[in-house]
Amino acid sequence: MSYEFYYWPGIQGRGEFVRLALEQAGADYVDAARAEGGMEKMQAFVAGDVVGAPPFAPPFLKHGDLIIAQVANILDYLGPRLGLAPMDEAGRIWARQLQLTVTDLVQEAHDTHHPVSTALYYEDQVDEAQRYTAKFLELRVPKYLGYFERVAMRNPFGSGMLIGNGITYPDLSLFQCIAGLRYAFPAAMARIEPDFPQLAALHDRVAGLPNVSAYLASDRRIPFNEHGVFRHYPELDG
Repeated sequence: MSYEFYYWPGIQGRGEFVRLALEQAGADYVDAARAEGGMEKMQAFVAGDVVGAPPFAPPFLKHGDLIIAQVANILDYLGPRLGLAPMDEAGRIWARQLQLTVTDLVQEAHDTHHPVSTALYYEDQVDEAQRYTAKFLELRVPKYLGYFERVAMRNPFGSGMLIGNGITYPDLSLFQCIAGLRYAFPAAMARIEPDFPQLAALHDRVAGLPNVSAYLASDRRIPFNEHGVFRHYPELDG
């Protein structure tokens, strides 16, 4: 069975974490909302007009009769099936825990440009965004990166990855976070990132994987833009 993946077609957003896993595994999947009629089909799922458990919002995955939403939940499902997660229960829980921490980081990154409300345009909350982002870059980014740096350093296999001696879905998600932060805050990341060499090496290793490299060079990889989670506003890059 091929996987049907649903997410907004013009942005990377939260859907990119799932796309990276599917691409690295060489999975048979369709980025359904980018196909003709796909947006209407995606909206029908969200509206509950399609049989199955309705998702609150994209991204979600349809596999057979299952409809699975929420990034960490999707990746928890896909990980063992795509060879991107440990097969033992303790390992799967650890992978899920790391992914949920990534989820927290992604939400805080999103809030740099929408600290008041997603119902308001960025231009309606610039002052609040600048105040929020200053503390995000000063305190929160180093805290998250420091945590993942320690996890990579303490990996008993010495692979430099987060779990074991191979690639798992949290590695792919952390790669996306680092790439997104570099895009959104190039000046700040140039200052922050040297303190975390393990993560820079992890990013480069993931980017060099044959399937990931091919994906990044393809038109399937939507460029970063100012409609997704990671957005570059020069006035925020302190």
